[in-house]
Amino acid sequence: MATAKKAPAKKAPAKKAAPAKKVAAKKAAPAKKVAAKKAPAKKVAAKKAPAKKVAAKKVPAKKVAAKKAPAKKRTPNAAFMKALTLSPALSAVVGAAALPRTEIVRKLWIYIKAKGLQDKINKRMVNADEKLRAVFGKAQVSMFEMAGLIGKHVK
Repeated sequence: MATAKKAPAKKAPAKKAAPAKKVAAKKAAPAKKVAAKKAPAKKVAAKKAPAKKVAAKKVPAKKVAAKKAPAKKRTPNAAFMKALTLSPALSAVVGAAALPRTEIVRKLWIYIKAKGLQDKINKRMVNADEKLRAVFGKAQVSMFEMAGLIGKHVK
């Protein structure tokens, strides 16, 4: 009796799959029982197929990356090279001469490295001494914050 109960459950999905041909469905009903038993094997094969499709999609992406154009050389902006006058606090650290912003930052880093003011654990932080405390306004400054604080001391 257990097999009699299972058979109608397998026929129900088969009838929903092909409702267009009523006459052919009655004649093909015995064949669908055989096909229903083989259906789990087809599901396993269907699960493996998407993995092959994913691998096929990755191959063209590698070819596109290989055809990348070479980067063009940038020209420097004249505004970055403009000499700026320094405040007395900043000139005590980097020197009295007027310098562009890029040179001011470079000389600050030379001063920081020479005095060993970079934090030992977090290298992005700078521990200020007396001269740098006058420029920064606090005891410890992030290297990203440092460039913004310099802007207050140049004209």
